[in-house]
Amino acid sequence: MKFIKYLLVGILFGIVLTKSEAVSWYRIYEMFQFESFHMFGIIMTAIAVGVVGIQIYKRNKVVGLDGKQIQIADKDKGFKSYIIGGTIFGLGWGMIGTCPGPIFILIGAGFYSIGIVLLGALIGTFLYGLLKNKLPH
Repeated sequence: MKFIKYLLVGILFGIVLTKSEAVSWYRIYEMFQFESFHMFGIIMTAIAVGVVGIQIYKRNKVVGLDGKQIQIADKDKGFKSYIIGGTIFGLGWGMIGTCPGPIFILIGAGFYSIGIVLLGALIGTFLYGLLKNKLPH
């Protein structure tokens, strides 16, 4: 029961993504074909909210539920790993037609074939765990 707040936030997030059509294969297809601004607008809004939120946390020394100040470490200066990871992520997103974020939302909405994508994500995560020490970070 102590994790109920996370479940409720997840359900709310799923509703927002569904109503904004961010989980729609057609909207994702439009984005990759550069035919519509819809998904780009959602992504840019998320980036802007994230940047502002992180700055608020850093400047106001916000504390977490445990009473300790939230520390957000700077990202490592790396280019190669971001290009490789982004390319793999983008290719997977393009082939499947959906971002891995809404896998559970799509399953909950009745798109049970996305279970194959969930299986692929789990296998990919397992393989990353096996190979992470050999990959550039």
